[in-house]
Amino acid sequence: MIIPPGLDVATTVLLLGCSTLTSLLTATLGAGGGVLLLLLLSLWLPPAIIIPVHGLIQLGSNGGRAALTWRHVDWRLLRVFAPGVALGVLAGALLLVTLPPAIWQLSIGLFVLYLCWGPPLPRAALGATGTFAAAALTSFASLFVGATGPLVAAFVKQTQTDRYRTVATFALAMVLQHAPKLLVFGTAGFIFRDWLAFALAMIAAGFAGTWLGVRLLGTVSDRRFSRLLNVVLTVLALRLLWQAVDALLGSSAGLSV
Repeated sequence: MIIPPGLDVATTVLLLGCSTLTSLLTATLGAGGGVLLLLLLSLWLPPAIIIPVHGLIQLGSNGGRAALTWRHVDWRLLRVFAPGVALGVLAGALLLVTLPPAIWQLSIGLFVLYLCWGPPLPRAALGATGTFAAAALTSFASLFVGATGPLVAAFVKQTQTDRYRTVATFALAMVLQHAPKLLVFGTAGFIFRDWLAFALAMIAAGFAGTWLGVRLLGTVSDRRFSRLLNVVLTVLALRLLWQAVDALLGSSAGLSV
């Protein structure tokens, strides 16, 4: 059934509409939709369900966006990104690090702000070694927090000047990152079958938004796209920082009681 356990018809329809809108946002502005959808899912889904289901939906959504823009993909970058993803996911699956999510959120938020508003990364950091390291670190972190998309988008933005190449390369990079992550969750015992129909419906709704967003992308200049993407990423980074600080202060207060 499309309506999964714990959700009613009205909430399911609302989330389908949200999938369309968030996919439109990402296709038009380059990023933001995935984190926004994660936030919306967290309002209704149990905590243990959110990241696996969100990953499944994002795999399909980014796959649809990559299919519509594949001619613009920077394949040279992704040839280095892919093995970094494999290493990061493997390390995360084996180590099962218990680092608090707030630490990841704080690190990701600060680095996204630096990539958006700080000096450009050195050429070496955008080369093969830097790309491999970025892929490994973000893939490792993605197993513990569902908000590494802004960091990947900010990194890809540093390597591209064309808006279509930015959107296409980011989309396929996230496909590469989500696919092995789902394998890890499945191996760990998560039953995707119970949520598969809902996820497929969310992916279909998201594809409609992606189709419209790619067409809207043609109405935006590269310079304006870059500015808008910076704004979107900054808002997402500030939200991550707020969540991290709130969690760290909350844990500190609990220890002092």
